[in-house]
Amino acid sequence: MLDPSSSEEESDGIVEEESKEAMAPQAGSRISPSRTSESSGGLAPSSSSRSSARPTSPSPSAASEEKEDLEKMQREEEDRKKKLQLYVFVMRCVAYPFNAKQPTDMARRQQKITKQQLQQTKDRFQAFLNGDTQIVADEAFINAVQSFNEVFLKSDRVAKMVQSGGFSANDFREVFKRHIEKRVRSLPEIDGLSKETVLSSWMAKFDTIYRGDEDPRKAQQRMTASAASELILSKDQLYEMFQNILGIKKFEHQLLYQACQLDNLDEQAAQIRRELDGRLQMADQIARGGKFPKFVSKEMEAMFIEELKSSVNQLMANLESMPVSKGGEFKLQKLKRGHNTSIIDMGQEDENTLSKSDVVLSFTLEVVIMEVVGLKSLAPNRIVYCTMEVEGGEKLQTDQAEASKPTWGTQGDFTTTHPLPGVKVKLFTESTGVLALEDKELGRVVLHPTPNSPKQSELHKMTVTKACPDHDLRIKLAIRMDKPQNMKHCGYLWAFGKNVWKRWKKRFFVLVQVSQYTFAMCSYREKKSEPQELLQLDGYTVDYSDPQPGLDGGRAFFNAVKEGDTVIFASDDEQDRILWVQAMYRATGQSHKPVPPTQVQKLNSKGGASAQMDAPISQFSGLKDADRAQKHGMDEFISANPCSFDHASLFEMVQRLTLDHRLNDTFCCLGWFSPGQVFVLDEYCARNGVRGCHRHLCYLRDLLERAESGAIIDPTLLHYSFAFCASHVHGNRPDGLSTVKVDEKERFEDIKERLRVILENQIVNFRYCFPFGRPEGALKATLSLLERVLMKDIATPVPPEEVKGVIRKCLEQAAQLNYERIKEYATIEENVGRLVTPAKKLEETIRLAELVIEVLQQNQEHHAEAFAWWTDLMVEHAENFLALYAIDMDAALEIQSPESWDSFPLFQLLNDFLRTDYHLCNGKFHKHLQDLYAPLVVRYVDLMESSIAQSIHKGFERESWEPVKSLTSNLPNVNLPNVNLQIPKVPNLPVPVAGLSVNLPQMPSFSTPSWMAAIYDSDNGSGTSEDLFWKLEALQTFIRDLHWPEEEFAKHLESRIQLMSSNMIENCVKRTRMAFESKLTKSSKSTDFRISPTLCTMFNVMVDAKDQSAKLCAMEMGQEKQYHTQIDELIEESVKDMIQFLVAKFVVILESVLAKISRYDEGTLFSSFLSFTVKAASKYVDVPKPGMDVADGYVTFVRHSQDILRDKVNEEVYIERLFDQWYTATMNLLGTWLTERMEQQLHVYQLKILIRITKKKYRDFRLQGVLDSTLNSKMYDTVRNRLTIEEATASVREGGMQGISMKDSDEEDEDDD
Repeated sequence: MLDPSSSEEESDGIVEEESKEAMAPQAGSRISPSRTSESSGGLAPSSSSRSSARPTSPSPSAASEEKEDLEKMQREEEDRKKKLQLYVFVMRCVAYPFNAKQPTDMARRQQKITKQQLQQTKDRFQAFLNGDTQIVADEAFINAVQSFNEVFLKSDRVAKMVQSGGFSANDFREVFKRHIEKRVRSLPEIDGLSKETVLSSWMAKFDTIYRGDEDPRKAQQRMTASAASELILSKDQLYEMFQNILGIKKFEHQLLYQACQLDNLDEQAAQIRRELDGRLQMADQIARGGKFPKFVSKEMEAMFIEELKSSVNQLMANLESMPVSKGGEFKLQKLKRGHNTSIIDMGQEDENTLSKSDVVLSFTLEVVIMEVVGLKSLAPNRIVYCTMEVEGGEKLQTDQAEASKPTWGTQGDFTTTHPLPGVKVKLFTESTGVLALEDKELGRVVLHPTPNSPKQSELHKMTVTKACPDHDLRIKLAIRMDKPQNMKHCGYLWAFGKNVWKRWKKRFFVLVQVSQYTFAMCSYREKKSEPQELLQLDGYTVDYSDPQPGLDGGRAFFNAVKEGDTVIFASDDEQDRILWVQAMYRATGQSHKPVPPTQVQKLNSKGGASAQMDAPISQFSGLKDADRAQKHGMDEFISANPCSFDHASLFEMVQRLTLDHRLNDTFCCLGWFSPGQVFVLDEYCARNGVRGCHRHLCYLRDLLERAESGAIIDPTLLHYSFAFCASHVHGNRPDGLSTVKVDEKERFEDIKERLRVILENQIVNFRYCFPFGRPEGALKATLSLLERVLMKDIATPVPPEEVKGVIRKCLEQAAQLNYERIKEYATIEENVGRLVTPAKKLEETIRLAELVIEVLQQNQEHHAEAFAWWTDLMVEHAENFLALYAIDMDAALEIQSPESWDSFPLFQLLNDFLRTDYHLCNGKFHKHLQDLYAPLVVRYVDLMESSIAQSIHKGFERESWEPVKSLTSNLPNVNLPNVNLQIPKVPNLPVPVAGLSVNLPQMPSFSTPSWMAAIYDSDNGSGTSEDLFWKLEALQTFIRDLHWPEEEFAKHLESRIQLMSSNMIENCVKRTRMAFESKLTKSSKSTDFRISPTLCTMFNVMVDAKDQSAKLCAMEMGQEKQYHTQIDELIEESVKDMIQFLVAKFVVILESVLAKISRYDEGTLFSSFLSFTVKAASKYVDVPKPGMDVADGYVTFVRHSQDILRDKVNEEVYIERLFDQWYTATMNLLGTWLTERMEQQLHVYQLKILIRITKKKYRDFRLQGVLDSTLNSKMYDTVRNRLTIEEATASVREGGMQGISMKDSDEEDEDDD
């Protein structure tokens, strides 16, 4: 934009350059030269072409095209002229605002996101997920970014919102922050690291990803610059903005700026006063002519006139409040215009009459003393200096200088209230006499400057004293007298009037502005601060006049005329007269613009004598601009009377163009104007009387049109304008009753209906109009506005049920729309003309269920707050939404095989969501889901029970009781439906084979899914028991993970599973006990017996049964766990029996050993025979010690049995109990056997065997952890004592014990080992 203060040479160059491109108009007509040859071509053919060629008859189509082109060009020309005229009015509003200010409390608007920026953001986040950035992040943050990228950035709703200009970078950030808050809150606590710290760290990383490689300092600078453009704009920035809005060229702006004197505040204030005066006259004309607009009531016509006058009076008051000068204290208590006595009470005119004391002027004088010329009589080394003073003020002195070079350049600043002050400057030299008291004055000069005096330095002749022989003494000085703001013009005039200045005399006049509506012509004498006489210019009209005969003095005459009074003025030259008339013309506020006689002659010579001259064109510096403006066709826009225009339509146009400009700028404005735009529009409405209702109706219409075309408009903004219009139309405005036009009411009703339709449509499409709750609070504001729109009038609130009914209807449609959209997104293909497998249909249904849940979760997270007052309606909406899904779900489940259990993940998915939702839990859909799956669950449990019972029966019949180290190593994996759900899968129950009953299907071994190890992990059990326990736990886990919402049925399922588990385990325990007993019965009774792994496996089955019963059979009954108690007692009894069986077996084996050595009892024939045989044989060969093989065999059997039991049985308690009973039983058997032979002496071989068995048994069982109290029992002491006595007796016999003794010795231990 060109600087309005550019030099005339620059502007002339621009104008000439532009004018070269303009087409010369046809004679007798004038076309604006601002139009280019392209836009003006074809208006009229040249004369040469008409004379040189014979025109051909055009075809009808060509003629119609030419006519259409001509009409189009005419419309474009009219539109251009309209915009130029509108720009003139806007420029004046910007140049001198007196009603509005640029608001500083408006919400700051963020930069909008473009499609390119959205794609760039997607690429940056994808690069982070691909690991192409240097940003270090943990898995939780990466998952959050992945979810944000998939759910938000790739959403079609976001892309559409960005295309509409409704998303800003701040919206992206807030959505991500809301997205991660729940994730961060769900993270486990870490000592020394708060959740707020994690949240801040994640947001910092988000900002880094979003910013990419861009320098943050540049981004900050750009944001700062954009924020500044959103705040307070300068006048030049406002001019440039509206040039772009209205399509005004820069050279056109410069021409209008200079011609309208927009930099002259006095001219702009005068223009405002003329406009307000014209509006008052127009109100009088309407009142006299009766040409009123059509109102809803006839009584409003009188009110309309009062409104017009009241609005003008308010503008006058606003203008009056504008500061004029620092010294002006006078304020009119009532507004009074001489041309409009019908408005202001003239009876109080005396109260508004100025007095001399009301006129206060304050001047600043700068006196600069440069040098003294002609000082020759003083010696060169004499000291001279000057003093300066303004009469009535202080005296100042310059520095000292030598007489040979009397130069200073000293400035003195003074303040005075005298329009004609006296300035005295004296020249002194220092006295050389001893007795001299004062310095010697050499000369003086007295000046009377005015604000019009030259500002440059000049030589003034000094009046010398008798002491100075230099008669031609001159001083060079400059006096600058500033003009105060409230002094509009000053100078010497001749004046004569009837009431003031009654003598034709030359006086010094000052035109003083006391306030915006009060001006006075004041005459002053020298050295006086108050005017001698004054004339208040209210009601006077100034104009040029011819010389008056009989008045000597003055060359150029003009007068100020008022009814009953005329004051004649005259200046000494024509230029001064024009300046005075122009200044007084601005002060009087008259409608008639005085035209100097020289300009009238000039206009008459050009044929423009009838041109209207109401525009404020300056007469000298502005005269050239006026001629230039006239030359370029701008004079019609400058001279146009603002009161003759339909400002309602003009404002409608400028507001519409401003809104288009605003919506297309770089800010996410949502329809809100910028502060600068609001300021200009407010000023335009106030200054040109645009009705507030009309303004907001046009604004609403424009906003609705943009909203219908897809733009994002803030409903709060619509609410503000609608509330204003509603209060106006219904006569309930806060500022009082106002007139209402018929067309305003009709337009309001039309807009109200359009607004209702749009709002209902937005509520129906709330997921797409307000995606992810953006813009923030917009949906809540939309609901609030809808409630306001449904009101019949401003005072009567709409019944809540009516509002609820409308919203309910919208949400019903929203449910249908949302479901159709997600169904399209899921690309569900209907079964039309082709076969869809049940598995494929179920997979699609589960995928659709995931989308349904996602939609409901997003509604709860982003939109539930807006519907806080209608929570029940949102619940209904969700139920309707789920009901639509239920139709597809039912259809998918109907085609599933009755023997297939693949649909259970669908139930778990839906139920896990519904049961956690307070409003949807046990709702319509939830109950329907339960009714649908309850029979399936019951049938599944029935089949499982039958199958498990059958597997137990057949399994134990074929059971080998070999230990199963790992069940998963023997069973293949199963292919369960892959639905990508983090929920336990259902144990796979195969379809019954042909020929078997459905009630008791063939049940093969369960295949193990990948999650089996997490549920049940055991080893050393039998195949049948492990299979049983896994099935029971898998079934119970499945039932538990169903989380059946109905408490009664859930308890029934739980009770049934526990009862079934109890029965199954009881059966398993009994079968195991029977197998254990049978196995022992069939085994060997000698020391060759070995504990087989199968016996240990049976023990382990009992151990597992006990462990599983605690989990599978426990039910809280308030007092005890009844199932667990019963099965636990059974297990304990069975284990006790099994230990007794095994101990009995050990006793039998020991009895067999004792039976062998019983043959050596004293007194038997067999004993004597054996003794004799051994003795005889020992003479010839080395005979082994009799009985040691029997003892070693038994010791080996005991040790092997102990090791096997310790290694294979998993329950330490059972082992300890077994060892205790085993030791006690066998020791009792030994004691009993010795007691029976109390009267007999033991054979040496019996003694050696018993000593070895007893000592090894004691040591081995002590090593196995048998307690000392058990080891050192009374029976053991009895056996030990007996064997010790027998050992002492045998040692004195022939042959002795051969080193075998009951005494402990290391040597013996080594031999044993």
